Amino acid sequence: MQATIDVNGLRKRFGPTVALDGMSFSVKPGQVTGFVGPNGAGKSTTMRVILGLDAVEEGSALIGGRPYRSLRHPLRHVGALLDAAALQPSRSARNHLLWLAHSQGLTAGRVDEVIEQAGLRQAARRKAGGFSLGMRQRLGIAAALLGDPPVIILDEPFNGLDPDGIVWMRELLAELAGQGRAVLVSSHLMSELQDVAGHVVVVGRGRVIADTGVAELLATVSGDRVTLRTTARQEAARVLEHAGAVVTAGADGRDALTVSGLTAEGVVTLLSRNTVPFSEVAAHRATLEEAYMELTRDAVEFRAAAGREAAR
Repeated sequence: MQATIDVNGLRKRFGPTVALDGMSFSVKPGQVTGFVGPNGAGKSTTMRVILGLDAVEEGSALIGGRPYRSLRHPLRHVGALLDAAALQPSRSARNHLLWLAHSQGLTAGRVDEVIEQAGLRQAARRKAGGFSLGMRQRLGIAAALLGDPPVIILDEPFNGLDPDGIVWMRELLAELAGQGRAVLVSSHLMSELQDVAGHVVVVGRGRVIADTGVAELLATVSGDRVTLRTTARQEAARVLEHAGAVVTAGADGRDALTVSGLTAEGVVTLLSRNTVPFSEVAAHRATLEEAYMELTRDAVEFRAAAGREAAR
């Protein structure tokens, strides 16, 4: 079976609300694809459609060229974590996985392998109902890996994980992609996705806003901006603006400025000529969070009143 996810023209309403409005994208093997967007953008609905949990009015969602409902022993084809709380709390972690394994024709030996892989060996015989959110996430990951599937779908996998767990999750995602699997990860933690995702699908209001490589997206958003650090902000701004640059306050410190319209070399030349002190001049490198905020500015359904004019 091919390690691919193909989403084509999904349309779905919940009453008068348009949840999906022509959602289309593909997830390729051998890389982590980040799936990001504001609340209400259609991410969870799309993942539920891929996994056969929701129906659509139009469009298709295929795993390895086939709809989920046609897959025999689906955990051998796609592993998913959508809700870490979806378990029987009175069962032990191991018995929860044994129950899933039995339904898919998998062995107890495989259960023990994923328990070890998810770091649950010490807690395997504890009742899952007493697990923290981070431990439930690990159990959900173990279940997703149970059938050794070529396709992995994870919704907010970093939630509840401690720093060690976050490092483990990053390494696991990189390992899964390195094995040639197609890995789709929805997350609001842009800093974590930036470290592991090679591709990103940005969605808003049920549509795809951007479908591109992370490196290409960051290069585009970075543009021709230059980051300048100086203790003489006002003097530096005056000199640079006189030369036609646009100067704004930087987001990462009181001594930082962002300069548009001049190269880094041009900024250095002007400041040096006018004896304006500076400690750093570098081409600006956008973060995935910065790119995300710029792309979704007009697609946010719920925004704090401080971030917009209060409705009257």
